Amino acid sequence: MKKLIIIGLVLSLAACKPETSRQAANANGSNGPQVATEQSNSVQVTDFKGSKLTLKQPAKRVIALAPHIVENVYTAGAGDQLVGVVTYSDYPEAALSLPIVGGYAKINLERILELKPDLIIAWESGNSDAGVARIQELGFPVYIDQPDKLEDVAKSIRDIGVLTGTSSIAEPAAVKYIEQVEHVRRKQLSLQPVSTFYQVWNQPLRTINGKHIISDAIELCGGANIYADESVIAPTINIESILERDPEVILASGMSDARPEWLDEWKDWPSLSAVEDGNLYFVNPDHIQRHTVRILKGIEVICDQLQQARDKRTVKQ
Repeated sequence: MKKLIIIGLVLSLAACKPETSRQAANANGSNGPQVATEQSNSVQVTDFKGSKLTLKQPAKRVIALAPHIVENVYTAGAGDQLVGVVTYSDYPEAALSLPIVGGYAKINLERILELKPDLIIAWESGNSDAGVARIQELGFPVYIDQPDKLEDVAKSIRDIGVLTGTSSIAEPAAVKYIEQVEHVRRKQLSLQPVSTFYQVWNQPLRTINGKHIISDAIELCGGANIYADESVIAPTINIESILERDPEVILASGMSDARPEWLDEWKDWPSLSAVEDGNLYFVNPDHIQRHTVRILKGIEVICDQLQQARDKRTVKQ
């Protein structure tokens, strides 16, 4: 079951909405959402679908419908306002004691009604459209979250801060995160790219295209996702295709903080550059598959691994 959940959290991004809505959302919210007039306690943000959400006052009872949203709520300083989460919301530890309102794909509406939230934060590609629509029909304010790029994590944190009245915590956290991302970007600008294959799972053999936040992290480290040009965000691929593209690095996560055994199955293909050079690498899934500030930990690991591959390339030359 845990395997299915983790793969689902990645593959559900195949339902991503058109880029036009993302551009509209970023245009309205990338520099920090606006708070309403001084004569009112109301707050307003523009979510990732480009929809404006206005609350008469900052939310005090929040339900988060994805593990990464739960984490971002805590980063924004609003953890004490969480009254409901979904399964696998295991970070930070305090989230483990919160009421469960279902899984990321199936929500318990009766439980939500019992908890009486004044804000629900949903994941556009992780929660079903029908489930979110039903929540909205019941009259609950819903913010739609969909951070596909590294910078989007900052927008999520900022917007949560405005909606919960914790901007004094959320804004510095977002600024610090962006500064760290840009610091890494500047360090990698002059480095030669390293062709990289990111493996989501082994059976079926899946990867991610260039629109996924994981691909953005790889690119930040000077990697070149060999499947960036795929039209499907999490395509199924075959061995022949990988042999043809011949990546210098094979990078995998798996379903826990332990290196997956199936990563070594690539040693059956010694002609692959990644195998020949010993570039079969692992990164903790919690540090790369969740759209939170902890992705910086995954980026640190990936950047180090890609540099190892560059160093090996230099020795061979």
